[in-house]
Amino acid sequence: MIRDEIRKLIKMAVKNLGAKLPDFSVERPEREEHGDYSTNVALLGDKLLKKSSMEAAELIKSKIKNNIIEKIEVVKPGFINFFISKEYLQRQGTEFLKKELGSLLPKIGRGKKINIEFISANPTGPLTLGNGRGGFCGDVLANVLEKAGYKVCQEYYINDRGKQIEDLKKGFYRGEKRTASQIQKDNQKVITKKLKIKFDVWFSEKSLYKKKEVDKTLNWLKKKKLTYEKEGALWFKSTKFGDDKDRVLIKKDGEKTYLASDIAYLKNKFERGFDKLIFFWGADHYGYIARLKAAAEALGYKKEQLTVVLMQLVKLFKDGQEFRMSKRTGNYVELEELIDEVGLDAARFFFLTRASNTHLNFDLDLAKEKSEKNPVYYVQYANARISSILHKAQNNFQFPISNFQLLNHNSELALIKQLIRSPEIIEDTASDYQVQRLPQYAIDLADAFHQFYENCRVISENKELSQARLSLILATQSVLKNTLNLMGISSPEKM
Repeated sequence: MIRDEIRKLIKMAVKNLGAKLPDFSVERPEREEHGDYSTNVALLGDKLLKKSSMEAAELIKSKIKNNIIEKIEVVKPGFINFFISKEYLQRQGTEFLKKELGSLLPKIGRGKKINIEFISANPTGPLTLGNGRGGFCGDVLANVLEKAGYKVCQEYYINDRGKQIEDLKKGFYRGEKRTASQIQKDNQKVITKKLKIKFDVWFSEKSLYKKKEVDKTLNWLKKKKLTYEKEGALWFKSTKFGDDKDRVLIKKDGEKTYLASDIAYLKNKFERGFDKLIFFWGADHYGYIARLKAAAEALGYKKEQLTVVLMQLVKLFKDGQEFRMSKRTGNYVELEELIDEVGLDAARFFFLTRASNTHLNFDLDLAKEKSEKNPVYYVQYANARISSILHKAQNNFQFPISNFQLLNHNSELALIKQLIRSPEIIEDTASDYQVQRLPQYAIDLADAFHQFYENCRVISENKELSQARLSLILATQSVLKNTLNLMGISSPEKM
């Protein structure tokens, strides 16, 4: 990846200056005039070089010698901006034709096992928009992590124990041999299939009790002197591991708490050989994170092996007005209803567009619109337009070709710049779990293609140039389809 090449150039330059390399970043600037990449290394290393940040940046710049950067600029207060050379972009475009995208990705996962648990809704109720947001984000993150070389297990935790479940067990639906609870669980399996989410494991909370795993875990904690009795209840010494207060494991009436189940569940997961556990929860579970991390550490694992991604609320807007949702009053929108209304592709795309820690306003009218105003339609239309061009050209041209040296137009080079971002998008998302990068990247790529289409005639009398441009859009389609596939969104050839 070009970003890795720039990192290597910076490391070598700092080394040649005899300075110790600080922990620096190489990022894409928001504004085009600031270059293709920018680094903060001089801002962090000014004291080591005994120079101001601007002087340090100039020194580092002077030590960078290469054939991939066209221009390097130093700007206040000490950022170093890099502009990629045209020749390098042309070579990179060729690489995207020669190789599968997967082969261009650094396998940062190295086969490590990750368990991602999401949705895990109460089986006594329907899946809501909040469940959908966590569900789609978890599913897409799993796809990205697999692409980055991890072994991923997608897991659904069935909360099939507790008072609500016991109440449902008392009666059977007429003509049914299943309890109401069993029907709800089966319904959720049907709905998640409709959402194109495939779980590798459906884990029953009740099984932890049937197999005595909860009792065994509590006994283990007792032997480790990590529990104590107080006021007739059994308490977990969670403050010893960073929690703000100790937590009850067994109430004075003998009933085990959710935490008792969760600690046993954590132990079960780690004993299945997972190196990392990821949970997608609603924002109302924020206070539960510390006690779960405390439990992981008490079991002998590192807190860093457990990550909780909190999903903020979803608000649905229709005709410019917020549609109120409330489980308490029964006035809420079921996820299945939304899918039927706007389609799965639009639902997935819209749920993925915002960072999980921000509120999501879902515009129902925009999601249903069949025009370029709708971002998922806009992206899919880019793929359909490429398919149409390639279909028209298939009998008269031979492509792909491996020579992109004829591609000199700014729109052609801008499109190649977007193509070479793809491995970076996957690597970054696999590192920080910010899946909203994918829909934004899909939009950026579609923007670059549509701009190229407006400025550069693909099929012209110049057959050699036509073949180069056809090869470019073929590479573009490959990357675009891969991005949509990671999001679980279709790539229609006609619209």
